[in-house]
Amino acid sequence: MSKPGTNSGRRAELLGIAAGLFAERGFVSTTVRDIADAAGILSGSLYHHFDSKEQIADEILTGFLDELFGTYAEIVESRLGPRKTLEAVVAASFDSIHRRPAEVEIYQNEAKHLAKQPRFAYIGTRNAEFRKLWHDLLAEGIAAGEFRADLDIELTYRFIRDTVWVAVRWYNPEGTLSAADVAAQYLGILLDGIATRRRRVKKET
Repeated sequence: MSKPGTNSGRRAELLGIAAGLFAERGFVSTTVRDIADAAGILSGSLYHHFDSKEQIADEILTGFLDELFGTYAEIVESRLGPRKTLEAVVAASFDSIHRRPAEVEIYQNEAKHLAKQPRFAYIGTRNAEFRKLWHDLLAEGIAAGEFRADLDIELTYRFIRDTVWVAVRWYNPEGTLSAADVAAQYLGILLDGIATRRRRVKKET
């Protein structure tokens, strides 16, 4: 008889292996046999845990998204104010890239394709939630005078979304900068710019 938790532990291990392969090779190009070979088991044995490759991807993505959006919800509920909330959401996003790079890579590369399947309809729902989160946050910041009044909210949202999540392609978890360091640098660029402020010298008359 297997010990309690053994099956769930093995299941989590298989999901981790599959996530790595999906991130590296792509969902379409990765086969059930590839996952089984990497796990050191027969393909048939994998079906004792999952009914299809789609179920594996489904569990990977739902686990990742539920955790990420749960963190976002906790931040929003803390009522930190627009700027502090923005900073916390960005920091949480970079932390997610650090801890779950394979899942982020899969979402970045496969979400558009997978969302066309009924099983993955929640991807579109999550995208809409994410867009609303940022639209509301930016609008509140403008209303509170914390963000510039001339911001185009949709453009700003798209800029932040794309520049944060593309970091998964270059961020090195073993590099000299931690996820928190990268988030701090990013926020400095986003909120304060990169140019030093120069004093205007009055011309002598």
